[in-house]
Amino acid sequence: MAKQKACKICKAIYEGERCPKCNSKESTDSFKGKIIVLNPEKSEIAKKLNIKEEGSFAIKTG
Repeated sequence: MAKQKACKICKAIYEGERCPKCNSKESTDSFKGKIIVLNPEKSEIAKKLNIKEEGSFAIKTG
């Protein structure tokens, strides 16, 4: 099982070489907190974190 990484640009959590959300290679395996967004339009937390898509995201990247 590959280790999960968080994108430093959009904070998406993923496995692999590139971020599937923004196609960036800038990532870190040091992140704190995880949020799963199912409905970004209705989620207050997603609005505060500026998340506009569904998926798993890190709350803070290191």
